[in-house]
This record gives sequence, structure tokens and C-alpha cells, in this order.
Amino acid sequence: MAEEVLIRKQGRIGRITLNRPKALNALSYPMCLAIESALDAWRNDDQVALVLIDAAGTRAFCAGGDIQELYTHGRNRDFSHGQQFWRDEYRLNAKIAEFPKPYVALMQGFTMGGGVGISCHGTHRIVGESSRIAMPECGIGLVPDVGGSLLLARAPGHLGEYLALTATRMTADDAIYAGFADCYVPELKWPTVIDALTESGDASVITNFSATPPPGRLGDLQGWIDGHFSAATLAEIARSVQDDADQRAQEAFEAMQRNSPLSMAVTVQLLQRLRAGTCDIRTALDLEFRYTFRAQEHADFLEGIRAAIIDKDRKPRWRHRALDAVPPGEVSALLAPLGDKRLNLKER
Repeated sequence: MAEEVLIRKQGRIGRITLNRPKALNALSYPMCLAIESALDAWRNDDQVALVLIDAAGTRAFCAGGDIQELYTHGRNRDFSHGQQFWRDEYRLNAKIAEFPKPYVALMQGFTMGGGVGISCHGTHRIVGESSRIAMPECGIGLVPDVGGSLLLARAPGHLGEYLALTATRMTADDAIYAGFADCYVPELKWPTVIDALTESGDASVITNFSATPPPGRLGDLQGWIDGHFSAATLAEIARSVQDDADQRAQEAFEAMQRNSPLSMAVTVQLLQRLRAGTCDIRTALDLEFRYTFRAQEHADFLEGIRAAIIDKDRKPRWRHRALDAVPPGEVSALLAPLGDKRLNLKER
């Protein structure tokens, strides 16, 4: 069986290649640990000037985490497995965000969920014509995690709420506008970019290949998005969108109706807390972990996975059916401090 992730030193770079193209390079637990070990080894390795992460195949850089095993353990009421997985994954996300050397990510096709966590916290995030980046966690009963809440909170205006609640897929130009990517390079040039980085170890050579991406749509929608998604609660956002006869509003409302109301209500609160307080990677991961630690037992995660991955009936039975029916106290409870169970990014 082929290795799930290929890790090697190549010229001046440390190179990581996700190698599960048939599974859209879904990120497994062993892959997370292997990537972390590589970063630990390269941190003080003078032979490695920068890290480059890419992926096999053309359909996806990484379409998310491999979550079926989490479902199996959770259904057996073994919540500790998922809790440990998220601890380890979030520690990796923090290491990427804080890595002392350039971290270059090439994101073709789908980059979602866990894929965002191992790419969009890098220093040089490259997108191409096939790139589609999204945070669709509310559709499976989670919240945008792997540090994704930080990216959403930092996006212009209230674009973060819009992207999280509708799971909108960003093109290259949209991803750059929203702060999930840095530059557009036509994908035919990517092998040449890798060769140049391998030889030079200098991330600044990327600018020699960058180009203007095909125009996106989020910039033009910013005013409309802020008008609806700046409300203080999910219920207010839902009412605002539902009352707008515009087709954009109706499409957004339909997308929201597919997601877990509980997850969306928590997400709105999560982004507001980040904007109002310390908006950094460690704070974001700590808040996310408060939710994911409880998600299997007290939220919609297991039901979301059942409907999307296990039975594939696409008919989740959420804890709350209506977008305005989530009690504020339940939201607060899911984001309450965990005490001695809190996220410790130094543990392994």
C-alpha cells in the first residue's frame, strides 16, 4: 500500500506530499502525526530553508479530515479518541502558523476543513485555476476548526459569517480576497515553481510566477454580505436573509437550512469572541477545542457524519430544527472553559 504522505528533503526544501488522491487526500490521524514529526525535525535543520506542502492528483489538495473513524469511536461512546485526535491536529495547526521558516502550500482543487488547517496558516499560500476553498463544518455538526475560525474572523467585514454559514466555495481570487491565500499561479507553472524553490530555498521566487487570477465575486458582494451577516445571532441573520427576496439571499438561506442550527449558532458566537478579544491562532484553537471536545456527546457531530458519510441519506436529524430555536445557554455551554481538560499545545 502506498504511503499516505511522502516526506523527504529535496534540495533546499523539506517537502511534504499528501498521497491519497483517490480519497481526495483526506487527512488521517497518522498523516497529522507524520507531518508534525517532519516539522519538528526541520525546524532547526540548516539544510532545510523552507517547507513545501503539496498533494498528489488534480482533484484536491485535501478535502478535509478522515472522520469516519471518529464516528465509529463516538458511536461506541469512546469520546476520548476524537478528543485526542483534535488535540494533536490543533497542535499541528499551531506549529504551522508559528513555524520559523517559510511554509509554502500549493492548493489545487478542493481544500476544505482539515486541509485548510495544514495549508492556509502558511506564509506563502498558492492557488490556481482549479482551487476551491471552503469551511463546510457546520454541515456535519462541527464548527469551523483547525484554526479556520481565525481566518474567518480576520476576513473583511462579516465575510467570515457568510462563508461559515453557507459553506461557500471560494475560487482563487475569492480566497485571496478573504485572506485564505496569497497569490495565484497558473497550475501549469507549479512544477517550475517547485524546481525554483528546490534549487534556491528562497520563497521570494514565487513572485516571478504569480499572475492575476480570474475575477471572483466576494468583493462585489461585500456590502450585501455585511448588510445581512453582521447581526448578533444566528436567528437574526436567518431572519434578515429570509426576508430578502433577492436570489442571493434565497440561495444563502437554502444553504443555511442544510446545516446544523446548533453549529451555526456557536460559530457566530465564536467569530464574535475572536474579534472582540485576542484574535490569534492559539486563542482560536482553544475556543474551537471547547466545542469539538464536547461535539460527539453534546452536539450534532455524530448525526452529521451519519447523514453525510455513513448512511449518505443527506437527511440529518439535528437537535434543533429551526434556525431561531437554539437556546443561547446551550451555545454558551459548548464554548465554556474546559478547566484541566483545556487544550495544551505543548502535549504530545
